[in-house]
Amino acid sequence: MLDSFFKYEFLQNAFFVGLMIGFLAPVLGVFIVVRKLALITDALSHITLTGIAFHLLIAQSIVWLQPVNPLYMGMCFSVAGSLFMEKLRHIYTAYQELAVPIILSSGIGLGVVFISLADGFNNDLFNYLFGSVIAVTRNDLWTIAFVAVAITGLLLFLYKELLFLSFDEEQAKVSGIPGKWINSLFIIMTALVIASSMRIVGILLVSSLMILPVAAAIQLAKSFKQMFLYAVLIGETSVITGLVSAFYLNLAPGGMIVIIALTILLVVLFGRKLAGLPLQTFRKKVQSV
Repeated sequence: MLDSFFKYEFLQNAFFVGLMIGFLAPVLGVFIVVRKLALITDALSHITLTGIAFHLLIAQSIVWLQPVNPLYMGMCFSVAGSLFMEKLRHIYTAYQELAVPIILSSGIGLGVVFISLADGFNNDLFNYLFGSVIAVTRNDLWTIAFVAVAITGLLLFLYKELLFLSFDEEQAKVSGIPGKWINSLFIIMTALVIASSMRIVGILLVSSLMILPVAAAIQLAKSFKQMFLYAVLIGETSVITGLVSAFYLNLAPGGMIVIIALTILLVVLFGRKLAGLPLQTFRKKVQSV
């Protein structure tokens, strides 16, 4: 594969995009898991699909939109959906979990309508659903690189505030932390990472890359910071191994990445069992931070 890597630009694009996604998805996934909001990733991935389908639909009649990357429309829908979800969480304060199925079902419904109006699936939409190495362009690479740099900078700048809000949101707000806009910013970052990941992992599988590495990291880490380290290592291993496997086996990269991540999780779980170590629970892990 090394010779092919230097020969084909699409392999270079896929590799570098994969490295960035393998870092961003697990890092945000740690905060998402700690907040017990794992299903948000599924909701935002489906609303991203709606944006992609909408772009493909209107591009049939608006000529100047045809060369425009559908990724941008997907990002717009994902960000709008994330902000609407955060608004719903404040409206239904006693039933905040309602926000997720509302966005999820809306995304699926609108997506199906747009796809049917666009005369069903085409090859482009199929690539967004399950990921494709050859579909990653240089334009995708630079767009995702910009997103990666911006989100990494924001995470470093807001780390303490996000940590406080993740473990005790009410106390954090009492302490003067502007929880409303930080939560909104965080969910926007999540939406952008999900939209960016769909080229490699695919919309239907991107949530797995945000959750599975974190699930394995919980069993290995002894502190919150170690969770980040292990989650990123597992995420990067899954992405790189998945891309190489997909290249040689001619399979969808998204599926291979998720299978590798799931395999690592199962190895960690069975490894702890065989070693006679108790499985780490979420509650115990939080208390040890």
